[in-house]
Amino acid sequence: MAVAVLALLAMACGRGDARRTRPASAPTNDSIAVLVGAGDVADCGTDGAPRTARLLDSVPGTIFIAGDVAYRTRRDPHPLRTCFDPAWGRHLARIRPSPGNHEYTDGDAGEYFEYFGERAGAAPGGYYSYDLGRWHVIALNTSIAIDAGSPEVAWLRRDLAAHLGRCTVAYMHHPRYSSGPHSGHELLRPVWDVLASYGVSIAIAGHDHIYERFTPMNAAGTPDSAGVRQFVVGTGGAHRYAVNALQPGSQAHSSETFGLLELTLLPDRYRWTFLPVDAGAFHDAGESPCHPTHADR
Repeated sequence: MAVAVLALLAMACGRGDARRTRPASAPTNDSIAVLVGAGDVADCGTDGAPRTARLLDSVPGTIFIAGDVAYRTRRDPHPLRTCFDPAWGRHLARIRPSPGNHEYTDGDAGEYFEYFGERAGAAPGGYYSYDLGRWHVIALNTSIAIDAGSPEVAWLRRDLAAHLGRCTVAYMHHPRYSSGPHSGHELLRPVWDVLASYGVSIAIAGHDHIYERFTPMNAAGTPDSAGVRQFVVGTGGAHRYAVNALQPGSQAHSSETFGLLELTLLPDRYRWTFLPVDAGAFHDAGESPCHPTHADR
């Protein structure tokens, strides 16, 4: 009887479509990593970036930025220095960014590469990868050529082939799918096809200033438990967008608050939490197994 009650309580604690798994033994600290961040950060006309920066003060781990680090205007021609640095700049040592289209308003993203230095990957490409705990992490640049024959997509294939058997997360600026105003980015198809064919577990994007979580999907955009789960996290501080008609596969969404996506990366699974800046605002959390990458099919 007691066992049955405990089982019911465990089921009641689940959220969304997350599947809870119990490891054979408790993971050690060196096999647990935290990846936290958002895209679309320093809009000088809002207080969003300082507020998400204060959240980062209490969250350990590596910080990702899913593009559009800072927004240039006539009033603020150097927003990395005047808007981003006073907010997120104190966390610079643990930031691993990816560029967005707003980094290219000067034509070559020169200020972006100058500000972040080696943390941004080698210029002019700005795409790179690194390991975090037991996971492999890929930072992509979707503001340059990403067609099937591009140098970046060729590099992505080589990188994944060199890290087979790893649970993998990729982040970039533009989403493949979104229920915001920029839905269905066909330009992302070559990147998504490679991520899906190698069995990448998670893709993170910004561009639309909303939060959205999708069910895992395959290269065709069909729900598939072995597919890629995409998060849209354009909630770093830029003015918020509206959520439009929900796209197939959308499971959770909000545009009511700024916030961060926190991923706890364990050896065989991951936990996600959307951390809002406003107490009592929209919150999303869950857990899912990851799937190790495999040879391209």
